[in-house]
Amino acid sequence: MIKSWNGEMSSLKDELKNGGWSCVVGNGTDMRTFSRRGVADLYDILHTEPELLHGAYIADKVVGKGAAALMILGKVSRLYTHIISTPALCLLRKAGVLIDFDIETDYIINRDGTGRCPVETLCDGFSEPEDMLPLISDFLAKIRS
Repeated sequence: MIKSWNGEMSSLKDELKNGGWSCVVGNGTDMRTFSRRGVADLYDILHTEPELLHGAYIADKVVGKGAAALMILGKVSRLYTHIISTPALCLLRKAGVLIDFDIETDYIINRDGTGRCPVETLCDGFSEPEDMLPLISDFLAKIRS
């Protein structure tokens, strides 16, 4: 398991910034990088190799409520993000995830910059990550088909 918040998060943050990744996951000696936008990488990790998330440290560019739910379901222990929405921050804090961030915003903006993130909008009104998972699954199934 990763021992040092400052040291390990510093290397994950550096990799996130310098590598141009969307997400970097560190767990023990394993550091993995991901480049897809949105929640697709977190969702796929949760379903194909959940052990990578269990107790992991994550550095992510943007975290909305859907991503936060996936991290909680995966039992992530620590997170650094550049931008986090208030609903995501509240959800992660309630779950006991340790968080460091640069900017808190009311909501995450969609890719076009024309409104709210669709996954975060789907998760509105839900307070339990388990209740959000089917919504995220359906959303990803639709955009992947």
